[in-house]
Amino acid sequence: MTAATAPGGRGTTVLLSPPPTPNGPLHVGHLAGPYVAADVAARAARLRGERVLTVCGLDDHQNYVLARARQRGTKVREERDGHAARIRAVFDRAGVRHDVFTDPLSDVGYRTAVAGFLDELVASGTLPVREWATPVCPSCPGVPHHAYVSGDCPRCGAGSGGGTCEGCGWYTTAGNLVDARCTRCGSPLTARHTVRGPVLPLERYREGLSRVWAAADAPPGARLLLRQLFSLPELPDVPLSYPTDWGIESVTTPEHRIDVWSEMALGYLYTIGQRLAPGVTGIDGHVRAWRGVDALWAFLGRDNIFYYLVQFPALFLAFGLPPDVLGGLVVNEFYQLSGAKFSTSRGHAVWAHELLDHEEPGMLRAFLCWDRPAPYPTNFTPERYRALTASWDLAAPAAKGPEYATERDRAARALTPEHFDAAYAARCLLRPGADPELRGALTGTAGAPVPEGARAG
Repeated sequence: MTAATAPGGRGTTVLLSPPPTPNGPLHVGHLAGPYVAADVAARAARLRGERVLTVCGLDDHQNYVLARARQRGTKVREERDGHAARIRAVFDRAGVRHDVFTDPLSDVGYRTAVAGFLDELVASGTLPVREWATPVCPSCPGVPHHAYVSGDCPRCGAGSGGGTCEGCGWYTTAGNLVDARCTRCGSPLTARHTVRGPVLPLERYREGLSRVWAAADAPPGARLLLRQLFSLPELPDVPLSYPTDWGIESVTTPEHRIDVWSEMALGYLYTIGQRLAPGVTGIDGHVRAWRGVDALWAFLGRDNIFYYLVQFPALFLAFGLPPDVLGGLVVNEFYQLSGAKFSTSRGHAVWAHELLDHEEPGMLRAFLCWDRPAPYPTNFTPERYRALTASWDLAAPAAKGPEYATERDRAARALTPEHFDAAYAARCLLRPGADPELRGALTGTAGAPVPEGARAG
């Protein structure tokens, strides 16, 4: 029984994958994480006859984009546009399709809606405006956040920027990082500043988040982070905007720009609502449009868990979305290259566009499913890629018999969001005699990909 036909089902399953930041090209670790996985899950769902909406886009308003342009001495729009074009090209060449692909810098309607939603939430009293204190750089303007601050995680001690710790997933800010420094000039944050602006008071949504995760699926690592956060006597307030130099301008606090992660949740409300009910307006109108969503699943890397586990669901509750709209999280660990994490900022990567210049996309997709870094990290080497794929026949016909039927059923179940395990499915589907249609979900040749003309952005 599918989501479209299940009793009480609202009809559409939404599959999210985090928008990549156009501060560099996509590397193979990106593809091996959420992007190929979400596409494979969507193709498999369409083969089951389900109605699916896939959502991604560009993470234009991360201040990592501006930081990269400053580092390279280029114009920020020039830097962004070059990387955005390469990102789109890689998705196209790898057969990763999206029904909705947001382009915030070019979409006036998106930016207007995001700013308007935040203003509506503040004006209604749903989200408060509060003062909060933060350490700041004595030399550089604005509030150090995300790319503008670095230090050590207060929980695990790993080096971290602002936002979340890649080591343990903890929420990190200029105020709680150990030995926090300004990344623009390298100075310790020795000055103090008081900011007044809208915040998301997570403590107000503790009970609602408990209800969400009592029903939704999440892997053990995500649930551990939730337990650790809930052990705090009071959950933190998350700033929804900053006095800074990059991002969507706030209507509520004109000298502020909207926090990019808050923008993302507001943007999901808008883009999904518009897709399901074009022309709808206001938060209430978009929430009504979301009644057509049967379940929302997010495919993401472990470094984004805090946002999809806590910040986004809390904002969804603030919007008035029902707690059961969230189906769950499909989380990958880091893909490693020669034993170390792929990293755009450190240049430690095999770039996806370069690899696709000489590798067949379907074979690469199949390998990345086989080698997917979940539930633990895996390690890419070109030698192992060539050794494994040399024996695969992606055009092999199906064979009959109970053994093959059982393997097909196991693979089909492993490609549902509830049980997603692309590596297990690949081991069932890349053997001789396996079902070629399901194999096509891995390689990108089956599963009713979205036509070019249907893609937004």
